Amino acid sequence: MPLFKTFFLLLSTLFFVFVSTNDNVVQGQTVSTMTYNIRYDNLDDGDNWWNHRKEELIQLVQYYHPDVIGIQEGLHTQVQYIDQHMNQYSYIGVGRDDGKTKGEYSAIYYDTTKLDVRYQNTFWLSDTPEKISVGWDASMERICTYGHFIDKLTQTEYHIFNAHFDHIGPIARENSAKLIVQKIRQLKLESKNIILMGDLNCLPDSQAIIEFKKGLDDASELAGGHIYGPVGTYNHFDPAFIPDRRIDYIFSKNLSVSTYRHIDDRRQNNLWPSDHLPVFVKFKN
Repeated sequence: MPLFKTFFLLLSTLFFVFVSTNDNVVQGQTVSTMTYNIRYDNLDDGDNWWNHRKEELIQLVQYYHPDVIGIQEGLHTQVQYIDQHMNQYSYIGVGRDDGKTKGEYSAIYYDTTKLDVRYQNTFWLSDTPEKISVGWDASMERICTYGHFIDKLTQTEYHIFNAHFDHIGPIARENSAKLIVQKIRQLKLESKNIILMGDLNCLPDSQAIIEFKKGLDDASELAGGHIYGPVGTYNHFDPAFIPDRRIDYIFSKNLSVSTYRHIDDRRQNNLWPSDHLPVFVKFKN
């Protein structure tokens, strides 16, 4: 083979390897996330009862296939159902009533083909976060689940928090935000990749959101304020209602946003899969 042909073949091979390797790195440095209040299993919901909508809710999540999913309001049977029907995922989290399986979870599911979990913890949103407790003017126990994850391909690390704030107490919501920010500082994560998600039960101009913005970025603002889908995330289970109140959020630190969406997909009967819309955000480093 002539020398120039040998050189050209070698150069082409090296170029292919370089491009392939760098494509993997670029792909590995993205992470897609979803926060979704799935509505607890309540027989009084009638046509919107969990047993009527659970299959289509799973179909929705699998269609978008986020790398990380933070759910709220999941009872143990719901958490187990999701775990059993999404084989590529595992989860971290506990029930808020006993720190085991009783009460609602703020579980974090993660794609085990992409991510490993290094550390996990659940703390209560109160003055005694390490104990089962009700905080401030909250109506009940509220929790935040934290996980330290690593991308298997790139070794990129993510510190992910998932919370469900109280729906009654404004002081509890504000102090819950302060507590999570304090946890981030205690763990010395300010320079790390942070993702905070959850049903925060408050509007964008509330004091709790203001507290988060002191140290974190609202993903919708990183996306330039361009929300694909309705402005709001709560639908009241009313098929005629256009969601106009944003109470579900994803915040981040040291990441940029390539996709931001409030997913308003319906069931086949035109009802909603839950009384909240999932928020879907794709981040990149």
